[in-house]
Amino acid sequence: MEAALTLWTVILTVGALNYFSRLSFIAVFAKRSIPPLLARALRYVPAAMLTALILPMVADVSAEGAVSWSAPKIAAATLATAVAYATKSSPKTLIAGMAALWLLQWLVP
Repeated sequence: MEAALTLWTVILTVGALNYFSRLSFIAVFAKRSIPPLLARALRYVPAAMLTALILPMVADVSAEGAVSWSAPKIAAATLATAVAYATKSSPKTLIAGMAALWLLQWLVP
């Protein structure tokens, strides 16, 4: 019973801290405008975050820090990038990239 109470206390505390940390930015910056230089820099945050999430999946990094560029993953990522650029469609990009990855993994063991 004590473990459950501790767990719920931690969950509620983390939830409250998360809520109030987000609320603080809204409350502080609600009536202020963002400087143009910062607004221009923030436009690149989504692309940078997406790159930071995808690149480690394409380039396998071992515990020792050695990078292993797997040919099927690179080819599938390149094809998905081309499809995304040509069609501007997320579902088509996902379908093309996953189909290419599965086909190449099947063909190249």
